[in-house]
Amino acid sequence: MTSAQVDTEHVAEEGYERGLGSRQVQMIAIGGAIGVGLFLNAGANIAKAGPSLILMYAVAGVIIFFIMRALGELLLYRPVSGSFAEYSREFLGPFFGYFTGWTYWLLWVVTGMAELTAAAIYINYWFPEIPQWVSALVFLVVLFVANLISVKLFGEIEFWFSMIKVTAIIGMIVIGLGVLTFGFSAAGDTAAVSNLWAFDGFFPKGIGSSLMTLQGVMFAYLAVELVGVTAGESENPEKTLPKAINTLPWRIALFYVGALTVILCVVKWTEFAEGVSPFVKAFAVIGIPAGAGIVNFVVLTAALSSCNSGMYSTGRMLRTLADSGEAPKAFNKLSASKTPAFAIGLSVLFMGIGVVLNYIVPEKAFEYVVSVATGAGIWTWLMILISHVRYRRAVDAGRLPASSFPAPGGATGSWIAIVFLLFVTGLIAYDHEARVSLYVMAGWAAALGIGWLVLKSRNPEVTARRDPEPEKTKVG
Repeated sequence: MTSAQVDTEHVAEEGYERGLGSRQVQMIAIGGAIGVGLFLNAGANIAKAGPSLILMYAVAGVIIFFIMRALGELLLYRPVSGSFAEYSREFLGPFFGYFTGWTYWLLWVVTGMAELTAAAIYINYWFPEIPQWVSALVFLVVLFVANLISVKLFGEIEFWFSMIKVTAIIGMIVIGLGVLTFGFSAAGDTAAVSNLWAFDGFFPKGIGSSLMTLQGVMFAYLAVELVGVTAGESENPEKTLPKAINTLPWRIALFYVGALTVILCVVKWTEFAEGVSPFVKAFAVIGIPAGAGIVNFVVLTAALSSCNSGMYSTGRMLRTLADSGEAPKAFNKLSASKTPAFAIGLSVLFMGIGVVLNYIVPEKAFEYVVSVATGAGIWTWLMILISHVRYRRAVDAGRLPASSFPAPGGATGSWIAIVFLLFVTGLIAYDHEARVSLYVMAGWAAALGIGWLVLKSRNPEVTARRDPEPEKTKVG
């Protein structure tokens, strides 16, 4: 029996429907790399770093590619839903699988709360008379029902949400290049490539200030790993996943580096500030009618896309935890439509706390969310990288079969990415405003540690170290 056959049978046994086609997986991967962080939060980082923010996105993009190639090699070694929690469990031990699974669940539940709030605020732009909590509740229910119907519907919704984001960015780039080349619009007289260095240079605030923006830049890239969660429901993971991962460099080059370069050529970096969307500002300077309304619609779809992805991934991760005995067995059940309905339902209930917050304190509904999400995201990425390093050692020693999608340079890229993420963690610790994420993660770790001790006392077999390597060698 070949390794590919074993992988296929393993996924089939999970019970999921292979409902995500290549078109949908590709767009989920693209959409994961384009978030609200680019459309809204980049304005504050431009004010801190000036044009050098382009370089920060490019450097971080290289690190993200290392992370995704590491994940890709693991996915083609053993494609499973809930991927990185499973790999943490296999290569680092049961506790790390438990911790990673619950942390990734937390990341998306909290992000879902924030995105529901954001979506409600964007609706207020057109309909200020509708209370925020009503809009948030409607979006929550609609996306929940869509996720229950089938994975195909989830994939289709995500496809069109991502298509809107991609179209908006490409439109911005094309219009911006037109302004730079032909000089039309109100921005024609001031738009120039020299804007990248004409105002106090490429590093106007110094290299130190530029490096401090890396925390926000990494937050913008959160969710690129979501393509790994789709492994158990992709029609042909051996083809769709490598293609989705290998196209990541050009997506980052176009959507982040390309878009920001064009925007900062059209609009001087000195005109940006916190709370100013680069896209809204660029459309306003160019003089496009209803530019703010267009961007508001795009950002609304970006928020709903993120919430939709959150429901999908939390349900799958909770089922993975239940399957390993680290969450109640009820979450392991699939509905008639092959979706983990009960697991999604619990996640949606927690996301519903966001609706309550919108009712009680709408102006403070998502404080600290960026910090919590970034901390959880860095942990997830570190677990992927360390698992990949351990996997490569096992392959080199002949204990495990080689993946059909090896990362270039072996574990070297993973080591570089590990050092980079630890450096970013140091930057977070240095920044007194961002430091709260480390406090939150410490509290979360303590809570999970207590949960682990309770689990160990009730079911020692679940928490015992299990070495899967002989089994893999046997069936490989």
